[in-house]
Amino acid sequence: MFKSRWTKIVVFLLCLAPFGHLVAVALAYVLQPDLTGVVWRVLVPSLPPNPLDFFTHLTGNWTLRLIVITLTITPLRKLLGIPDLIRFRRMIGLFAFFYGCLHLLTYLWFDKLFDFHEIWKDVAKRPFITAGFTAFVLMLPLALTSTKGWIRRLGGKRWQRLHRLIYATAVAGVIHYYWLVKSDIRLPVLYAALVAALLLYRAVSSILRRARRNVTMAKPAPAET
Repeated sequence: MFKSRWTKIVVFLLCLAPFGHLVAVALAYVLQPDLTGVVWRVLVPSLPPNPLDFFTHLTGNWTLRLIVITLTITPLRKLLGIPDLIRFRRMIGLFAFFYGCLHLLTYLWFDKLFDFHEIWKDVAKRPFITAGFTAFVLMLPLALTSTKGWIRRLGGKRWQRLHRLIYATAVAGVIHYYWLVKSDIRLPVLYAALVAALLLYRAVSSILRRARRNVTMAKPAPAET
């Protein structure tokens, strides 16, 4: 099932769906279509009262969701015995970066109008923005080295070590979200719990692998006859 190219197309379209929703809402604001029409009623049931908040939250939420989904692929493929799930990890990770870029652009362009003096003051005054910038900066090398060419240049082990930055990215993203919200912290806490569980899984897996390797090395060589 997961080897089919159609499965990859379906996953691609699912990852693109939030962007389609964002475009539909943007067009609804710009064109002001009749929202009683069937198509617009499906795409945009009602216009959000604050478009800036809507775009900011949609892009930010999907960035964090896709980061968490990317992190769950390795545990799932091992626990469920579905190695072909690895085919989707790079694509989902790049979509996380795509939504992260849109999230940052929404802040820089629509919120601050590229006023870098105001942006710097904002970063110094509001720690959640610093955490968000940190998460984005950590995503940059992951996106830039996601190609097969970079895997060959860096070598498998160095590439794997570099891509462990995704855990730091997830932690920074969760902190950014937690510091952003003022009252309802249920979603940030849920994401924090998921990231913590994935980090724990990775730590336990690493310890077990090391223990198995030590046992194998400690076994005496078979006696010669």
